[in-house]
Amino acid sequence: MATVIKTINLTKRYGTLVALSNLNLTIEQGECFGFIGPNGAGKTTTIKVLATLLQPTWGEARVCDYVVGYQSRQIRPLIGYVPDYFGAYEDMVVQEYLEFFAAAYNINGSVRAKIVKDVLELTDLAYKRGALVDGLSRGMKQRLSIARVLVHDPKLLLLDEPAGNLDPRARIELRELLKKLREMGKTILISSHILPELADLCNTVGIIERGELVYAGPVSDIVRRVRGGMRIHVGVDAGQQAAAGALLSQNPNVQSVTPRNGHLEVFLVDGVDDYNFIPAAILGAGFRLTMLKEEEVNLETAFMRLTKGIVQ
Repeated sequence: MATVIKTINLTKRYGTLVALSNLNLTIEQGECFGFIGPNGAGKTTTIKVLATLLQPTWGEARVCDYVVGYQSRQIRPLIGYVPDYFGAYEDMVVQEYLEFFAAAYNINGSVRAKIVKDVLELTDLAYKRGALVDGLSRGMKQRLSIARVLVHDPKLLLLDEPAGNLDPRARIELRELLKKLREMGKTILISSHILPELADLCNTVGIIERGELVYAGPVSDIVRRVRGGMRIHVGVDAGQQAAAGALLSQNPNVQSVTPRNGHLEVFLVDGVDDYNFIPAAILGAGFRLTMLKEEEVNLETAFMRLTKGIVQ
């Protein structure tokens, strides 16, 4: 599988401010990579470097094995960059807007007409071809932005917070469009704060904080890394909690038992994933079991723990 993005000690400074610090990142062809981090973490800076809009202070960024800053002319036809804002084109209708950008890539005549028709259908905007761009909803403008970067059939899509400020329906429509593009074999780097949607869309993620990459890899791996042993939430009657906790603490499959918010948080030994012994022990001792629930560990949980330094 070909490597589409590779950064080696990529660093970007603005005076004394370090926006990126020795970023080492690899994204393979066909991946949908979710870039996660708080505001100011370095996501937009990274995307702008890959889009050839910023020069690294030092280090190296490669797109399809071309080096940013030295071979930017070769990189630009290979990428489609969607920023987190939409430019003003008040006097253009949707079809003119797409034809304008197609012409910028020297796509002309019947080929241009077919490509514009195809991307309008792909982004479900064909019925808006004659509408003024400035009159579109924000969700439609986001889809139009993606249609714009598809006219030259790029290998890599760089999407900076594309779902920002969209209503729920527009987010769902955008997510389904991105799934289609992934199925078409496009490599996608998408930054977002909407973590559940990234988990549903992306097969790999990167977490960045204060310009440093905290984690990069498959979503399933980050969840396993954060969880370690399983946590089980166990509820018993209030007067029985201390005795039930002492009972469970004696089991060799249990690492620790902690009272928390009116129930017991039972942390199992790493590698133990069968917790049927818990209700058996509780009921066998005559206690009343009111809750038994495995703690869900998802991308949001992983993000919160990793960026707070819980996982080293």
